[in-house]
Amino acid sequence: MAGHSKWANIKHRKAAQDAKRGKIFTKLIRELTVAARQGGGEPADNPRLRAAIDKALANNMTKDTIQRAVDRGAGNSDGDEMEECVYEGYGPEGVAVLVECLTDNRNRTVSDVRHAFNKCGGNLGTSGSVAFMFHQQGRLDLPAGVSEEAVIEATLEAEPEDVVALDDDTLEVITSPGAYSEVKDALAAAGLEPERSEVGLFPETTTPITDVELARRVIRLIDMLEDLDDVQNVYTNAEFDDDVLDQLD
Repeated sequence: MAGHSKWANIKHRKAAQDAKRGKIFTKLIRELTVAARQGGGEPADNPRLRAAIDKALANNMTKDTIQRAVDRGAGNSDGDEMEECVYEGYGPEGVAVLVECLTDNRNRTVSDVRHAFNKCGGNLGTSGSVAFMFHQQGRLDLPAGVSEEAVIEATLEAEPEDVVALDDDTLEVITSPGAYSEVKDALAAAGLEPERSEVGLFPETTTPITDVELARRVIRLIDMLEDLDDVQNVYTNAEFDDDVLDQLD
């Protein structure tokens, strides 16, 4: 199955910008703490924590900082109880947007999220209005030149859901959330290190964005949501045309 990577083109274009703003560390520490609190402090027994640690390391967080966050969560320290909540809505031209949050004040968070949608020409929807368009997966991107046969052989016992050949001659391995760590370990054991990897929500179908001004409006909404302290992740079914992204750089 061939196709264009539906998760990398805008998310990872912004990764460097997010890191420069410094907010990414705060969000990563929150995720590490909550993952350890809910599933325990052992990454081998906690797929969510393993994914959070991988993401933190990919963003150059030190192992000491990661361990402190994990210890804090696993110890169930008082005074910092975070609640998970998900908000759904529509951006400009009906683009689906799903927002994952960790908050100690749900009223504040929903007010901030609603304001961002309204300000950017979208609207906050009801629970279930767009969630059905997304499903949780692990995805691992391998560089060009890696053979599909080698990937299949290396990961066969780990049981990935699919290995997809993309338009740029790279490969994308798709897994269930539970199998993500095992697949990643199997690739590493075979000397096949992913360029990017993540467990997240991905759209079943996408909305092509080929107009530059529409792209600016959608990205403005994504930026505004991601800048909120309580927002951990923003997912959209917008598929930005490469030519459009080139004009935005």
